[in-house]
Amino acid sequence: MRESTSGRRTHEEQRRLTLLAIESSGLMLHEVWLRYFEYTGVAGQTELEAHLQGLVPLPAEQADILSHAVNELIDELPPVPRAPYSDEGILPADP
Repeated sequence: MRESTSGRRTHEEQRRLTLLAIESSGLMLHEVWLRYFEYTGVAGQTELEAHLQGLVPLPAEQADILSHAVNELIDELPPVPRAPYSDEGILPADP
């Protein structure tokens, strides 16, 4: 999907990438909806699911609130373990 001529993402691209972020991070729809609702989101969980599946559009402001909620939840996830290099120090073994 291409960006619009104004340099802003299209609604469809934002929807698709938001769904990808949710799925890639292993977030559950219910926790996403709760955070969205905490941030003044007005759509119900079923409507949010329909939006993410491309069935019901959300107004741009609500889509941005959803993106913010998803990003905040992702920021709270523990970091993914990284692969060490051979010259890095050795960590103690787990007990």
